[in-house]
Amino acid sequence: MGRVFRSWKIWIGIGLFLLGVLIPLWLKPQLIGLDQLLQTMNHKTAGNALMVDAFLVVSINTIISIPQFLSVVMLGDGMAEVFERAILKTIIPLIAVPLAYVIVNVMTPLNYSFGATDIFLWLTIVVMQKLSKQKLNMGMKLLVFSQLIFGVAWLNQVPFLTPYGFGQGSLSIKVKQAAIEIGFGQVLTLYANVLFFIFVASAITLWIYLILYMEQWLISQDLRRAQLEASESRSGREVLHLVHDLKTPLSVIEGLVSLMELRWPDPKMQEYCQTIYGSIHSMSKMVSEILYEDRKDWCELKELIDYIRASRLSGTNLSVDIELEGEPQSSLYINKIRMTRAIINLIDNALDAIQEQGNGRVVLRARTLTNVVSLEVEDNGCGILADRVKKIWKTGYSTKDHPGVGLAFVRQVAEGHGGSVNVKSEVGQGTKFWITLPLGESQ
Repeated sequence: MGRVFRSWKIWIGIGLFLLGVLIPLWLKPQLIGLDQLLQTMNHKTAGNALMVDAFLVVSINTIISIPQFLSVVMLGDGMAEVFERAILKTIIPLIAVPLAYVIVNVMTPLNYSFGATDIFLWLTIVVMQKLSKQKLNMGMKLLVFSQLIFGVAWLNQVPFLTPYGFGQGSLSIKVKQAAIEIGFGQVLTLYANVLFFIFVASAITLWIYLILYMEQWLISQDLRRAQLEASESRSGREVLHLVHDLKTPLSVIEGLVSLMELRWPDPKMQEYCQTIYGSIHSMSKMVSEILYEDRKDWCELKELIDYIRASRLSGTNLSVDIELEGEPQSSLYINKIRMTRAIINLIDNALDAIQEQGNGRVVLRARTLTNVVSLEVEDNGCGILADRVKKIWKTGYSTKDHPGVGLAFVRQVAEGHGGSVNVKSEVGQGTKFWITLPLGESQ
């Protein structure tokens, strides 16, 4: 239920629904002079007045219908996302639109009929929603559906369509009766049909153009992501070649140290040589972990945290609180270099999130649970919008100026170690990422 209250689409949908119900109370025929025009037409044959009346009635119906139909689109999209049921995009409009007309007719003396026009509109919008496959944003839908609703509303002014359920509202009936009485029935029919075809054709043309534009934009985004992945892969290969070349000077240094150990049997010199051997061994191990993703070794939890602290925070004035809960000696079977890079990536994102806050705080927390260890990075920054949470794992997605490859890499590392990565975020409250890994004993 909490996800329902956090969905901005549902809240906008509710607001638009209430607006569509309240508009008929404010937009009365007397207010816009429609009654006076109808009275003028009854006393005097006036084709111009008839056309103005028809235009005003269509405008009133359109102004009432736009927020109603847009509200059900928003409510349907929001409910479908929250409950992960695509069928709600169809069910919500089926229930909400007739309900809006019932409420309007209870609250106002005018009869706003839910007839063939509204059913035609509803079916058209449902079909367009399905065919567009959520490629259009709310602004684009507003442009398309506004023209569509205005065009379809002209069918209410065609006299011979009245028996078929079109234009059975009180205002539309008054206009059509007046047109027949003064002999302008065929003129009104022609006028209404021409405007229907013009605006509906315009709406469909705009809809097709926007879909093609969005498809082209999505293709360009996919191409950009592919280029980023290729660039990352190429950079990775170059780094691997460079790291591989480090093995040669390491071997030379190791050979020279062994000669020094043989040539100078001094105890102090022997101690220095053993220290150099240890450093060479550690560096060789690091090189192997960088070169081979699957190269893993045993590492204590405290050792990993210390290595992260040394790698990220040594020599900087950046402050990250470190909390170690549970067993510091817990063993992990990991590629320490890649896991460190993943955690540092999360720390960098958290530090970016608190840049503009005076009381910003970032916590790196490690806790041991039953058979697993949780590595958490938490901040009290600006948070992430709910509709962006699913996008942050995609390669190429970024809210910053540089290419977004970090969180995709974090997920890849976590899953490569038999673990997972999750996120919890609230706008204005902060964000927490946590990587869950199996403990050595459970492996």
